[in-house]
Amino acid sequence: MRGNILIIEDEVEIAELISLYLEKEGIKTFYAKTGEEGLQKFQENKMDLLILDINLPGMDGFQVLQKIRLESTIPVMIVSARSDDSDHIMGFGIGADDFVSKPFSPKVLVARVRAHLRRNEINSIMNHNLIQFGDFTLDSEYYILKKQDREINLSPKEMEIMVLLATNPGKKISQERIYQKVWGDTYGDISTVTVHMRRIRKKIEEDSANPKYFKTAHGFGYYFEGDMQ
Repeated sequence: MRGNILIIEDEVEIAELISLYLEKEGIKTFYAKTGEEGLQKFQENKMDLLILDINLPGMDGFQVLQKIRLESTIPVMIVSARSDDSDHIMGFGIGADDFVSKPFSPKVLVARVRAHLRRNEINSIMNHNLIQFGDFTLDSEYYILKKQDREINLSPKEMEIMVLLATNPGKKISQERIYQKVWGDTYGDISTVTVHMRRIRKKIEEDSANPKYFKTAHGFGYYFEGDMQ
């Protein structure tokens, strides 16, 4: 099991114990004594899971969790000596995935960490082909486009153009290149690309004359832009 885990805990001995057991599993750990320091390390490094104490000097664990949830859905495990129902309810209510009471078994804690990492990895694999923009979800593997729960009917070539552009967000792709990739031919009437783009826009854009997602790179080709999530 691999992963980067951030431990935000003001008791050094507990943090070191958790880190020791996790690193035996091949998991890299980062440590912060305060919520402020933890948020900084979270911003500077790609984390796969957060182990968070509630009682921290300055910003407490609940405040840290609220800020994390504004920008990330990574698993968060609260590890705390506070075990009142109200603390559990508060933690889960603002986005915690697990609550472990102190004292705890390090082996059990590691097992729970592994379960969260494994579940996160499975979800990532299942969703890696999904591209979301606005109310649309594009499955780039199975070539399915849905607006909310309604499937949008596109021709095979329209779908191939959409997938080519959407899987290269922000990249301007020439009409010639689109024709080569989609039609598999170097020579041909590239104006057919324009025709297909016009059809795509009519099917998904609110204003096809001023597209929000599939835009024109004037004198060159097209590119995909949007409020990708």
